[in-house]
Amino acid sequence: MTDTTTADTETRAFDPDVLREKYRRERDKRVREDGNSQYVRIADRFAQFSEDPYVETPIQRAPLTDEVEVLVIGGGFGGLLAGVRLRNAGVKQIRMLESAADFGGTWYWNRYPGAACDIESYVYLPLLEETGYTPIERYARAPEIFEHSRRIARQYNLYDDVCFQTSVTELRWDDSIERWVVHTNRGDAMKARFVVMSNGPLNSPKLPGIPGIETFKGHAFHTARWDYAFTGGDVRGNLDRLSNKRVGVIGTGATAVQCVPHLGASAKALYVFQRTPSAVNVRGDRPTDPEWVKTLAPGWQKRRMENFNILVSGGYQAEDLVSDGWTEAFRELVHIARKEGAEGLSPDKLAELAELADFATMERIRGRVDQVVRDHEVAEALKPWYRQFCKRPCFHDEYLETFNRPNVTLVETNGHGVERITESAVIANGQSFEVDCLVYATGFEVGTKFTQRTGYEIYGRDGRSITEAWANGVRSLHGIMVNGFPNLYLLGGAQGGFTANYPHNLDEQATHVAYVIDQAQSRQACTVEPTVEAETAWVGQIIDKARNAEKFLKECTPGYYNNEGRPEEANRQNTTYGGGSVEYFYILTAWRDQGDLAGLALK
Repeated sequence: MTDTTTADTETRAFDPDVLREKYRRERDKRVREDGNSQYVRIADRFAQFSEDPYVETPIQRAPLTDEVEVLVIGGGFGGLLAGVRLRNAGVKQIRMLESAADFGGTWYWNRYPGAACDIESYVYLPLLEETGYTPIERYARAPEIFEHSRRIARQYNLYDDVCFQTSVTELRWDDSIERWVVHTNRGDAMKARFVVMSNGPLNSPKLPGIPGIETFKGHAFHTARWDYAFTGGDVRGNLDRLSNKRVGVIGTGATAVQCVPHLGASAKALYVFQRTPSAVNVRGDRPTDPEWVKTLAPGWQKRRMENFNILVSGGYQAEDLVSDGWTEAFRELVHIARKEGAEGLSPDKLAELAELADFATMERIRGRVDQVVRDHEVAEALKPWYRQFCKRPCFHDEYLETFNRPNVTLVETNGHGVERITESAVIANGQSFEVDCLVYATGFEVGTKFTQRTGYEIYGRDGRSITEAWANGVRSLHGIMVNGFPNLYLLGGAQGGFTANYPHNLDEQATHVAYVIDQAQSRQACTVEPTVEAETAWVGQIIDKARNAEKFLKECTPGYYNNEGRPEEANRQNTTYGGGSVEYFYILTAWRDQGDLAGLALK
């Protein structure tokens, strides 16, 4: 990536009070009364949007009623890392269960044109040193990430016992045999001593609840189920079957930023319907330098991951190893702090300087729009007016340029979104836009009920469901184990350590789970679960830490980070660990180092 600098900070003067007021106005016009309910599930009348377009031959097999030591639900990076860490702990009998037709998780499903990771591949792709793989480019594209998932599965023999095209329908603890009974859509009733769930936080696509969405008679699909039979081309673009088609895209988040340039290059006409613009910084991809690879010492990836995570979490590192758009705000903060001559900053002073650094970074991002987009009115509409981490930052070098194409129209809705959809058109701003195809780049379910996202209920001791157990909010120890649900482990969910580099969190949690399972086996324990007291203490920490983040989130433009603009209405227990991922990872490591399984009941 082309490194950004802070040298032009003084040349782009800004008034913090003016920006705060501008951010507030833009936020307020986008807050909706219906919050998360503005979206509809891909089920029932919309079930066709969830069908797998990549399966060539559906798997046929008899139902399973056998028993395994560990069952891992989910074949994305979380499930793969759980499998790897369990293998490293000496667990031989591992069954993987995945609804798709192969490993990969979100990188199995996300094959839309331009799909790539916006986190540096050297920190994002797990187990590079362990697999001996070097990414082709600084930012890995979807096919490479998908293949790396398969590489991990092959190296650690996770293909040996896997059930693909299989979805869980119920998970039930049988106390008489001290085993989980796992029911699936294949008629299975398999048993497992331990179950590790890694269903992923972004696994259930959602649609916008726009009036008339079900009446559209043209072609429509979600980006997570891209229909190349209709568009032509592949993940690299060249969508040749759209040359005579009018295409509408609803959604302007990270996915749209990547696929819109390809749609714009191929479609007869492209309409991009925008409610809130993304902050699009420079990507600056480049091939991996083989000479740089030769300089890497053992342990390099872990050091690089930790360096990146500390910086994007607001911590200090003497050197920025990644030095990209994600860590730009940190470099700006250091620049401003040095100007202030600030040492031993108080939390309030640090927050003040961090806001100024954020303002400077976002001013540069908005300035880039003016440099790239020729039409002044379009450029103004594409400028993001919010703090950088209110929404997922985006990095792309062709997205903004796409709006200079004569066949591409930005339909700016001033924060209101699309009004309705008819049989052949999208209505926005009172104007009708006739389209042949609608592409929904509207993301995945976040903030909905746990069982809604997973698609099944979990019944623990005495038949008590997790819905009942969590009726007043999530309860867990470390976001991983739940009282009343023995030998069950959750990866990546609430009360864990969210970080921009999500596989890092999954690996830390997978390491933790493998340790607990290994300890249970070595201590010949039949069941392991947290005590009520330990769970209550952890929930208390979650609530206390959540208060720290709430003010920032409340000032943010609506999105899935802040419960669609209403963080105060979200249950504080259901949030991630508010102290940040660095602190969370330290807590897990210190707990393991203590060695006494504090807060767990073994029998």
